[in-house]
Amino acid sequence: MNIHQVNGNERLRRLINDCLLVRKQTTDICARISLEDHVVQPIADVSPPKWHLAHTTWFFEELILLRFASSYERLNQQYQLLFNSYYKSAGQHWLQAHRGNLSRPTVAEILHYRTYVDSALVDLSANVSANAELLSLLQIGLHHEQQHQELLLMDIKYILASNPHCPSYSDTQLVKAQPADDKWRNFNEGVYQLGSDGKHFAYDNEKPRHRSYIHPFSICEKTVTNGDFLEFIIDKGYSAPRFWLSIGWDWLSINNIQQPLYWRQEGSVWYEYTLHGLQTLDLNAPVTHISYFEADAYANWRGMRLPTEQELEIYLSSAVKAGVNTAGIAEHTSMALTDVLQPYASDASTGQVWCWSKSHYSSYPGYQPYQGVLTEYNGKFMCNQFVLKGGCIATPKGHYRHSYRNFYAPQQRWMFSGIRLTKDI
Repeated sequence: MNIHQVNGNERLRRLINDCLLVRKQTTDICARISLEDHVVQPIADVSPPKWHLAHTTWFFEELILLRFASSYERLNQQYQLLFNSYYKSAGQHWLQAHRGNLSRPTVAEILHYRTYVDSALVDLSANVSANAELLSLLQIGLHHEQQHQELLLMDIKYILASNPHCPSYSDTQLVKAQPADDKWRNFNEGVYQLGSDGKHFAYDNEKPRHRSYIHPFSICEKTVTNGDFLEFIIDKGYSAPRFWLSIGWDWLSINNIQQPLYWRQEGSVWYEYTLHGLQTLDLNAPVTHISYFEADAYANWRGMRLPTEQELEIYLSSAVKAGVNTAGIAEHTSMALTDVLQPYASDASTGQVWCWSKSHYSSYPGYQPYQGVLTEYNGKFMCNQFVLKGGCIATPKGHYRHSYRNFYAPQQRWMFSGIRLTKDI
């Protein structure tokens, strides 16, 4: 065995150990909810927590163990159908909207499935020589698991908020945000390098690095707050069609949308459901769980606009170099949840909310998708969605980077989404 094989095998062992640590964090997130919470699916977008526990396990089984561990056998053949999310080339899959219809397999059986696969990963590190493809798939699997940790917290929040008694996920006290001034940063026109620099892990949709011509712009360092957005409501912004996109107005009217998700008004007092339960509305905290339609309407009401994804990436990258805390006033929530989200606390490179951009989610020039089953990982969603950037309280440390391209449909708002304003100069 040559020195390259030795180094590769050591990297394999370390990477598998990292995967196992991340997978433990997933079960830790779910340890705070009841067994009954694991099986609820209030809407089609929200998956039951037990499905996340199983799907991330299926990912390691299907893409890694069945390919590289010659003696590996599936624990249960039915799991191939039940826990494939949307990979058509991997076979049939259970419909997302029907995941909550399945009481079986039980949570205990799924936890056993996780243990079974984790044990096989340990055996893999001892019995297989490392190669570039295996190492790459393991790294993707690790980041895929972290993606689902963020999704878990989104889904758990929606599940608990659907209960009229508003049970809390965390019993710690939610620290109130401090007020912050509207500070703006100006950027000159020019040609900027964007996308992954190749120095760290990145998904295929962040590549290749490319040049983009940018006109001069100014961007606000503070994300829009609850207090800012409440002024929009008081000014009857939800009743003024001139601020809204045509399909946004249709969405608002059909669904009787009158305030952000998780907001409610009782008399003259506004409340917001949080992971800490129902709280009086913190006017200084970033407005969260906003659809693209609402974000765009608010920007129009302010006489400004949403940034492009290129402008957001330029701002985020330069802000960190300049020592600006782009989390801003957002850190209070992360700090209050450190008992729950130990590896997730905001730092200077991320904020509490993913910020909507006005950019449609599409491929970069020269985009090359993953090969094999993973061809479906990102490219198949490049239609009718918008890019968000900036990270949130549920984004695991080590998972976020400024080139990260989160994406959602314009009407969706159960994710930790917010608003950062931009204007031309």
